[in-house]
Amino acid sequence: MRHSGRSEGAIGWIVLSVLTVLIILPLGTVLLQVVKPGLLGESAKDTGASLLLEVFTRPLWSRALKNSLLLGLCTTFFGTIFGALLANLRIKWEFKAGKLLDIAAWILMIMPSFIIAQGWVYFASGNGVARAWLGWDGISSLVFSFPGLVFIMVLNKFPFAYVTIKSALEWKPKRLSYAARVNGATAWEEWKTVQAPLCIPAYCSAAILIFMDTIGDFGLPSAISGVYRFQTLPYAIYQALYSSPIRFDMAGVLSFYLVLIIIAAMVLQYLIMGRKRFDFMDTGTVQAVPERPPRAAGVLLNITGTFLAFLTLCVPIGSTVIMSFSDSISVANFGFTLENYKNVILESGDLLKGLEHSLGIAAAAAVLGLLLGFFVSYVMNYSDFALKRVIDVLSLVALAVPGVVLGIGYIFVWNQRWIENLGLQMYGTPKIIVLASVAAAIPVITRVLTGGMAKIPGQMLFAARLQGAGLSMRVRTILLPLLKATIVSAFLSAFGGSVFNLAINTVLYPPNYTTLSVYISKGVENLEFGYSAAATIAGGGIVVLLILLAECLTRGWKRSNGLENGSENGPENGLENGPENRLENRLENG
Repeated sequence: MRHSGRSEGAIGWIVLSVLTVLIILPLGTVLLQVVKPGLLGESAKDTGASLLLEVFTRPLWSRALKNSLLLGLCTTFFGTIFGALLANLRIKWEFKAGKLLDIAAWILMIMPSFIIAQGWVYFASGNGVARAWLGWDGISSLVFSFPGLVFIMVLNKFPFAYVTIKSALEWKPKRLSYAARVNGATAWEEWKTVQAPLCIPAYCSAAILIFMDTIGDFGLPSAISGVYRFQTLPYAIYQALYSSPIRFDMAGVLSFYLVLIIIAAMVLQYLIMGRKRFDFMDTGTVQAVPERPPRAAGVLLNITGTFLAFLTLCVPIGSTVIMSFSDSISVANFGFTLENYKNVILESGDLLKGLEHSLGIAAAAAVLGLLLGFFVSYVMNYSDFALKRVIDVLSLVALAVPGVVLGIGYIFVWNQRWIENLGLQMYGTPKIIVLASVAAAIPVITRVLTGGMAKIPGQMLFAARLQGAGLSMRVRTILLPLLKATIVSAFLSAFGGSVFNLAINTVLYPPNYTTLSVYISKGVENLEFGYSAAATIAGGGIVVLLILLAECLTRGWKRSNGLENGSENGPENGLENGPENRLENRLENG
């Protein structure tokens, strides 16, 4: 049941306006900078058209473009195949290490890439753990090369394919599979002709997610820059902003090509899928049940699953822990010490100050993003607002736009003299990081909240409205009680992502103002490995503990919703005793 009241229309226009300011305006100024390089008042001899073509003639620009494309394509190809293979094995067979793979995949999707890359630096550098303790002399040249970089990227990005394809395979068109087998198809032919074609949307989604996340990744090239220089578009954009003189025109052109590549990838996905139908859920569809493999195959699957979880998580994180206790930059001269933690926590206030700044920014961004995302999801689920499809697209644009491009756009928008004259001083203050973090968190928040709202019937809100309940009462007495768990999940997801958003923090942090991610990254760039590792473990550990504490404190609150309160007497009584009926009683009693 949709609502087309005056309040819903007003919310739609407000949400559309805010998303335009947060997302479209920064992105638009990046593209406009290409046409008019002197947009911000800096001197620029080249016109936009000539500057666009110079990306193919300037060695630094052309190398960054070629490297980003090659890294994105190779990681997408191998990451999609690797994730798809693991997903098919996980759905087909039941093995104990499967749960371990699931946990590792979700941790990798949440953990920032620069922390994973930093761990690989500690493991594979010339005097790292692999060479000093394991005697692997050639590991450094192997890892810190283009194939090695692709290998690290695949290990970091394959969970996008694993989780996406695994979800699609959980339902099986058994009737179609039986028909294929009856007509003489082998197990391989059945998969190739029945199951694989129906999973094309999942494979395309997995590939586009890996490609977008890889080509826009700023954290990994930043983390390995101290030991291996691999120029990519995001890192070249960062260097343009911190060169002397500042090259806004260069940053704008490189950002334009980065956005153009992502748009081309999304168009390619649309062309591959076309207007074909891939729906197969009917009475012949059953939930896939993993089978118990033969003994030898089961042992092999468990060994493989355990090894992959160890390789993707324990190697980089374990190396970081080892380095944090080292009294030398070289693990070959390792001597156990607590001096790194002492310097980080007790003697240096920089970590605590950066952590305080990051937590404050993340909390503000999560609250503001949650407020905006709530009404975005409300319009998408319960409103007849004419432009709600535009709102849906805008809420997803920030997911496709890399953080470094979004940060550049915020500089272009808020670094204007007339804005300062209006008293809207944002550039050079932490406020601009909060705004950019809100924009980056919107896609995650809206997807989480939209999924929760989809389970709440619109008839409940419509019935309350017929009885005279205004928008605020409907939200307060129906949606909020039923969405407690979803709201907490959305908040914590946005909070964690904002704390460790290296790209936005690096591009936008004000002078003499540090954040946790920038503090850690600077330590790696300055080759202060032990100090930076201790900062990673201490700062990251505090953030994780805060998130777990928030989850524990809200666990009882999340359970006390209308549906669950009535679940003892069945779902029907749960709805009768839920917010809608309580609202009726409240209205009847004045």
